[in-house]
Amino acid sequence: MNEEEIQPVLARVIERIRPEAEEVAAIWQVADRLIAAVIASGAAEPMVVGSVARSTFVRGDRDLDLFMLFPPDLPREALEGQGLGLARSLADQFGGNYQEKYAEHPYINTTIDGIDVDLVPCYKVTSATAIQSAVDRTPFHTRYVIARIGNLADDVLLLKQFAKACGVYGSDQMTEGFAGYLCELLVLHYGGFLQVMAAAAGWRSRTVIDLEQHATKTFDEPLVVVDPVDPNRNVSASVSLSRMFEFVEMARGFLEHPGEEFFVIPDPEQISREDLSAALEVRGTCLCAVTFATPPFIEDVVVPQLRRSLDGTCHLLERSGFMVNRADACMGEEQCLLLFELLAPSVARVRRHIGPPLSSRDNAEKFQKKYSDPSLSITGPYIEDGRYVVEVLRQFTTPETLLGSELLLTVSHGKHVRRSLKKGWQVRLGDDCWSEEFGCFFNAFMNASSPLVRLLKRGADGGQD
Repeated sequence: MNEEEIQPVLARVIERIRPEAEEVAAIWQVADRLIAAVIASGAAEPMVVGSVARSTFVRGDRDLDLFMLFPPDLPREALEGQGLGLARSLADQFGGNYQEKYAEHPYINTTIDGIDVDLVPCYKVTSATAIQSAVDRTPFHTRYVIARIGNLADDVLLLKQFAKACGVYGSDQMTEGFAGYLCELLVLHYGGFLQVMAAAAGWRSRTVIDLEQHATKTFDEPLVVVDPVDPNRNVSASVSLSRMFEFVEMARGFLEHPGEEFFVIPDPEQISREDLSAALEVRGTCLCAVTFATPPFIEDVVVPQLRRSLDGTCHLLERSGFMVNRADACMGEEQCLLLFELLAPSVARVRRHIGPPLSSRDNAEKFQKKYSDPSLSITGPYIEDGRYVVEVLRQFTTPETLLGSELLLTVSHGKHVRRSLKKGWQVRLGDDCWSEEFGCFFNAFMNASSPLVRLLKRGADGGQD
């Protein structure tokens, strides 16, 4: 790593992503008005948290998180009632339109002077280990980072932008990546952006980082970053093994060939129905999609249930003789999608069913009597390598008939997905699976490649954003 070559690159990136003074002033003008209004209410103590408070937000990320801290002896129902009441009044006073969202408990999201604002009630607890709800920990995160960030704010901006360009930024269930707070802790631990790159290039599964050396338990996730304000929490619990090593790959690529392209977020690309059809022709596989109405809950609730449904449906397909090459799920605004690439569009009507060994006399005799019934088997029972074998007819020979049947409801689903499926679902094959809502998802599925490979392909095509 030649720092003399890298520093000019980083300097140009920082000039592009560091918030301008006018943007910072505009956000804090809104924050100050909200703070004054909360103080005037006398109901709670206001606190700006998150990247705005820490001066670690990337230009254009106009998100403001205002927490309203209530006494810890306030009952939970009263916290939600009073907190939402105060939040609604603030939104009415300054923003107008707002919507109620739900994390562990409800909060209000609104837009004030073009800035996205979350108004979140929480408890003012004495320590992060005494929290009564998950959001109670956030003020401690803010205080911890503010006290230590010093002159490393630019390094955090670089790391956040790098993670965004990798496609691994975000701790939501769909992304399974790096939260902003995690990026801040990595910079604090290693001492700068380049130091994070050098360390990440050598990460292995079960890498453990403990800034305060105070962990009180062993964590099982691929990357472990013990929360410096809560020894029982892994800040990087959301990071999947795939996202972790996509980050590792990009860190290695950047150190080998540093360039501004590593900080450019590529525009999302859609695949057309015609290109999808052509790709399937080349691959010789069968694409099968199950779609149904999106349950009215946030991603963090629905996406884990989608993945559970995806796994269960894969097992159903494979038990029924269909070989699944790849599968994935996506939550859209209107529809959810379970997508399967199968190695063949149908299976033979006949299948082998292997019975017990004849050495197990009782079981073997029961099997032989049962399957001697011609309505249950078309061949056998016969003996092969000491076991009874019969050949039976499948009920389903195509994926659309299998997945269109009630058997789909017998696999493991989360309650919200199951409730939606019971209202109806559609099964489509080939390029009929395509829809504009999922155009980008289909493109990523059909052209799967790692972040570094995608970046190198864009460079080879001359397509730098």
